Formats: sequence, C-alpha cells, structure tokens
Amino acid sequence: MAFTNYTSFVTTVQNYLGRDDLTTAIPDFIELGQHRITRDLRVQEMLKSSTASTIAGDSTIAFPTDMLEIRDIHIQGTPNYELEYQTPNDFYRNDLATTSGTPRYFTMIGKEFVFAPVPDGTQTLQILYYAKPTFISTTTASNVYLANFPDALLYATLAETEPYLMNDARIQTWASLYDRAIQSIRANDKGATYPNTSLNVTTR
Repeated sequence: MAFTNYTSFVTTVQNYLGRDDLTTAIPDFIELGQHRITRDLRVQEMLKSSTASTIAGDSTIAFPTDMLEIRDIHIQGTPNYELEYQTPNDFYRNDLATTSGTPRYFTMIGKEFVFAPVPDGTQTLQILYYAKPTFISTTTASNVYLANFPDALLYATLAETEPYLMNDARIQTWASLYDRAIQSIRANDKGATYPNTSLNVTTR
C-alpha cells in the first residue's frame, strides 16, 4: 500500500515485519529511523533560511533551534556580504575578536555563533542552514523524509528493528537497501546543486 502519512506508514512497517508482537515498538523504530536519516543526510530539501539581528556589544547569537548544520551566513546590506567561518582556535587568535565593528568572521561555540569584530550596532543576518524536520508521529502526519524519501525512511525504520529480530536475514537486506537509497539521494542532490549545463554569468 502507499504510505503518505504516519498512519499508513505504520501499517506498511507492520506488513513488512509480519510480526504481531512488535506493534507497540513500531513508533520507537520509526523515531530511531528518522534519527538515522538525520545523521546521514544534508540535502536541498532540508535547507532553511532565517534571519537574526545582532545587538551592539554582544558577540553571540543563538543557533536556530532546529539547526543541524550551517551552510552560510550573510549580513544584509547593499550589497549583502558573506561572513567567513574560522575554527575556534583561529577565531580567538584573530585580533578582530576583541574589537568593535561590523562582523566579518564567525565561529561556533556550543549552540551559539560568535562574531568578530564584536557588533557595534544592529545588523540583520541571513542564515542558511540544514534544518532537522519535525519527526512524523501521531501528531505530525508527514515531513520532508516521508514526502521526499519514503524508501529511505522505510528501510531506516526496518533496520532499527535489529535488536528485536536478532539474526533475521532481512536485516542485512534492509540495511543494504537503506544505504543504496541514501547514496542515490546524495547523488541526485549533487546533480541538482551542480548542474551539468554551463552557467551564463552576466555583469552589470
């Protein structure tokens, strides 16, 4: 059957397992499968943009609450310009980390961005990042994984049943199908991000 929402997905997992004694554990398998995909995928469908404002004298801004990985940060202006990432070691050796002005560099400590120079006023930051989706559950019918990568979600979920199924030969098959799905998703994402056709560059 087609699985386009949480309820139908649960039924599909039940059908694949063919076990009546695992019904109560299936929500845990589904959650663990989503954690697995979250660790393995960083693709366009997971990209999200948000804005934040600096505060004069404060060098830090908290991450977006659903951020998995940063793609880039721009300061809005005329023109916009991209901040340069530095590792924490390089960042704190940078003399600008103790000066005041418009940020040019950033690093990440804990769950915060840290900027150098320390902002001397309010600037609007445009943050592009890979976001962790809300997991499908009894209260969330679908998400980016189910809508775009249902096969990967199914095989990730089934692979997480291994502690219960033990030496079931299907586990290796499901794990292999999951790996193949992830590789295909990454390859398609790379092709979409870097098209084979030549790009025309215009100047003004």
